[in-house]
Amino acid sequence: MEPVTDLSNEDLTVSESEDGLVLRATIDRPEERNALNQNVIGGLLDTFERADEGETRVVVVRGAGGTFCAGGDIKSMAGAIGQGSQAYREGFAGMKDLIETAVDTAALTVAAVEGYCLAGGMGLAGACDVVVASEEATFGTPEVDIGIFPAQALVPIMRTVNEKQALKLLFTGEHIDAEKAHEIGFTTDIVPADEFEDELDGIVDDLVTPSAFMIEMGKEAFYNQREMNFSESLDYMREMVTLLAMSDDAEAGFNAYLTDSQPDWKGRPDDEE
Repeated sequence: MEPVTDLSNEDLTVSESEDGLVLRATIDRPEERNALNQNVIGGLLDTFERADEGETRVVVVRGAGGTFCAGGDIKSMAGAIGQGSQAYREGFAGMKDLIETAVDTAALTVAAVEGYCLAGGMGLAGACDVVVASEEATFGTPEVDIGIFPAQALVPIMRTVNEKQALKLLFTGEHIDAEKAHEIGFTTDIVPADEFEDELDGIVDDLVTPSAFMIEMGKEAFYNQREMNFSESLDYMREMVTLLAMSDDAEAGFNAYLTDSQPDWKGRPDDEE
């Protein structure tokens, strides 16, 4: 992996695979349990934007020091005390943008979860398409302990797990282990702690195999159709698969299948000259 200096900052380290298909963003605030501050959120937003501009197929988000992310930076939030609603509204805007962009980015997003995945950190992981967790990871939304409901984290969490299980988690602030998180549907894979790196690399390798255009269109289709009724989603999906079938990548895929060869993916149409 090669460092990407224009995306990295003192709180976030970003690197790119040699083929340019994978970006890895590591929150580097271990002394603060990788809490989300402006540097981290801004750097992640820039990373997702870079993924949209090029051939990136997978963005991996993780934390340094064996911890994913313990949520928002409480010290920063406390700085808005007594300054009125607009100060809080502006302070919480970054989290909204981060969750929204993680879903909307054209690349697949992978949360690589070790240690604590709490509060806004659980919201960030829930917004990712794939959640790979160490068997020793811990999840929860403890905002209630300081009198705040985990309102923004709720949005991706409630779209991921069983509703009744989520309600209990959100209102009690209890910590759950990786096995329980997997049981309620929050994680994609649970892997042994001592095999975490190898398992993560294997999953990422599998995810970069499809065409970049198919990933982009597939993500868009998935997240759009779940807000539709059954008949609407079928009509919408017919149009989406029609667009995909007409693409250069699909033509390359059909030809590769018929000739028993490897497809020559052309990438996203906007990237073609």
